[in-house]
Amino acid sequence: MPSMTKLPTKLTALQLAAGHPAIEEAVRRSRKLLHRRALMGAAASAVPVPGLDWLVDAALLSRLIPEVNAEFGLSATQLDRLTPKKREQVQKAVLTVGSMLIGKFITRDLVIKAAKHAGVRLTTKQVAKYVPLAGTAISAFMGYTALRFLGEEHLKDCVRVALSVQHLLPAPEPAPVPLAVRVA
Repeated sequence: MPSMTKLPTKLTALQLAAGHPAIEEAVRRSRKLLHRRALMGAAASAVPVPGLDWLVDAALLSRLIPEVNAEFGLSATQLDRLTPKKREQVQKAVLTVGSMLIGKFITRDLVIKAAKHAGVRLTTKQVAKYVPLAGTAISAFMGYTALRFLGEEHLKDCVRVALSVQHLLPAPEPAPVPLAVRVA
């Protein structure tokens, strides 16, 4: 298994996945999810109720992380379906990458540990709420960037794990076929 410690950390998840179409597509789908959740987090941050945004951020992350894991075939249930040898390879890669959110059932405690990485941004967001008018905009911006930062870091971890074990990603869910509309 190649060492993932030599990869530059300044690259985005999409840059890390370059040359691997299935992983690139998983990053794109995950980024769409991340963008929507970050916008919801920004809206919650704009509400001038201290602490509400932290609850919303935790709820958003606790739903987002498992969805991103699933995009990469790295959810707890997906990993349980792997052969023992493959599962062990993935678990070693997760340890090498240092992720605490891949292949686990996401709990509030895990989300809080992950949020500590964006602690300064989250604290600034809380303080900004007390500045009239501009504080709301700053808080919303900080809420958006904090969730985007955490999400992008998790995406990079998923890409590194998928690349290191040459993990086959699950096929994307097919789009639902609309029922034929009967014209009278």
